[in-house]
Amino acid sequence: MFVKKIAIDLGTTTVLVYVPRRGIVINEPSVVAISTTDKKILAVGKEAFEMLGRTPDTIVASHPLKDGVIADYRTTEVMLRYFVGKAVGGIRFFRPEVMVAVPGGITSTERRAVIDATLAAGARAAYIIKEPIVAAIGADVPIGTASGHMIIDIGGGTSEIAVLSLGGIVASDSVRIGGNKFDIAIAEHVRKRYGLAIGERTSEDIKIQVGTALELDEPLSMEVKGRDMVTGLPKMITVTSDDVKDAIQDELAGIIVAVKDVLRRTPPELAADVMEKGMILSGGSAQLRNLDRLLAEATGVPAYVADDPQMCVVKGTGLALENLEAYKRSVLATK
Repeated sequence: MFVKKIAIDLGTTTVLVYVPRRGIVINEPSVVAISTTDKKILAVGKEAFEMLGRTPDTIVASHPLKDGVIADYRTTEVMLRYFVGKAVGGIRFFRPEVMVAVPGGITSTERRAVIDATLAAGARAAYIIKEPIVAAIGADVPIGTASGHMIIDIGGGTSEIAVLSLGGIVASDSVRIGGNKFDIAIAEHVRKRYGLAIGERTSEDIKIQVGTALELDEPLSMEVKGRDMVTGLPKMITVTSDDVKDAIQDELAGIIVAVKDVLRRTPPELAADVMEKGMILSGGSAQLRNLDRLLAEATGVPAYVADDPQMCVVKGTGLALENLEAYKRSVLATK
């Protein structure tokens, strides 16, 4: 079977690839390892992720995307070529059509960079579509109806907030706050409170294992290893869910401000619809414990986490690609 269409959720931390009739075929970290001596690409995806924080001076493992947009064009192109090749299979008779989901707030220059990198990676045609729209499609929200629906997509690099009606965005905001900012804040909190230096992978583990947006009735805890800032020697401490809650308060406050701003700009009729139906949360970082409760308490609007939130964007992108005619108003196409 020849793959002619591919949908990609090009995330800051994870790349997800969807092929029509086959579903999600790739779910790998968006990490590339490069040799500093000859600029050769050594590893992409899972293999490169294993190298994060563990490389010698001659190798750099990094995320080529920052805050949802391309920070390193050449590396992103190589990464896209790798994932497109993996999805298509060994022999390519046809260059596939590729649709990529992008943050709602990216500039025309950043959008152009995504299109150019996709075409350079071997696509016959490149389409881009805004993340809030595909997140809603992937969360089974009927966005084509004359009714207001609110989606909050919290990924690794950005948080996308939008009110949708009749297949389009009525009010929206995109803030460059996401899981990565949570990780940085956790590492900083552990350094200040416990005098322990930890890497980004450890920080992410803490967020996943014990992270919460509100205080838990029974706090969770985990043991964390790192380097003592005073002695420089390895040391182990216990981190609790309260530590994570305290660490990420400022980041969560930034998301709440953006959500309130979108609600203020929503026309009254649609605001009433949102109040009735509630806000839908999608994206990998929406899985943070009690985040739905925090947003509901802060805004007075019910909030629900979508089923399989991390997959909403890629599933929605795949559906939009399969039904291009139906979604053509939302899609920016470049041949």
